[in-house]
Amino acid sequence: MRMEKEHWKSWCLAVRPKTLPLSMSSTILGSFLAGAEGKFHLDVFILASITTILLQVLSNLANDYGDFVNGTDGAGRIGPKRMVQSGSITPRQMIGAIIAVVVAVLISGIALIRVGTAGMPLDFSALFFILGLLCVMAALKYTIGKNPYGYRSLGDISVFIFFGLVGAIGTFFLHTHEFRFDVFLPAASIGFLSTGVLNLNNMRDCRSDEKAMKRTVALVLGNSLAKIYHAILILSAVAAGLLYTLLNFKSVFQFLFILPLPFLYLNVRAVLLHRKPAELNVELQKLSFSTILFALCFGLGLVIG
Repeated sequence: MRMEKEHWKSWCLAVRPKTLPLSMSSTILGSFLAGAEGKFHLDVFILASITTILLQVLSNLANDYGDFVNGTDGAGRIGPKRMVQSGSITPRQMIGAIIAVVVAVLISGIALIRVGTAGMPLDFSALFFILGLLCVMAALKYTIGKNPYGYRSLGDISVFIFFGLVGAIGTFFLHTHEFRFDVFLPAASIGFLSTGVLNLNNMRDCRSDEKAMKRTVALVLGNSLAKIYHAILILSAVAAGLLYTLLNFKSVFQFLFILPLPFLYLNVRAVLLHRKPAELNVELQKLSFSTILFALCFGLGLVIG
């Protein structure tokens, strides 16, 4: 009984539940943007949320397996314990779980596309199906395969595109059946903040990544420039949100998104002043919380205003 309990605990740790709220930020923001237009659909929101969470779970499991295979995770790792590397989950078990989650993502994604593109030409269903496949491939290829793009400094742009732009703009379109260029701005805000979370993760893991020849943006820049890069990401997120608000100003309530700014300021300050990589663990959690808070405040401001 105890062994079974420990086994389930290992799977829970492999899923990394603390990362799941962050993945919801773009879905929440895209749904709020649609709600402000009076075109929110609960079924789209539910299915988009399930699909987004499953994609994040898939990414977490794939990273656990991929970094083990590539030798990135070792005894000196500073971040959270990895399940395959520690022996808590076998590589074969992890592969089985990855396949199961891929199937689940495809099922929920197809259901989302069917509901979100109802009444539209099949071309739109095909487009979103292709986008869905790209999201799945992005989750898998980050650390798995002969040439994982996460090892070639492409992780940041991938997170910005899929967890920012595609997530928010795609969700908005599935609710409204409309595309607006200005929606790019709040979507970019979430993209910048999510990339900031990845940058903190990579700054923390620079030593182990260097040994495994995992060339992240943080490793290529070096610690000093990675700190400045982080500050630029956070400032860009705020600037994009502010520009969207000024272009679409109707009420002062739209400035509710400034409420998380003190948290973002403290995060940047802590990152600029940190001396030990382990200090970034708590900043990772704080920035994740600030990102979802930013999405909620931004969205509430639009709906109330």
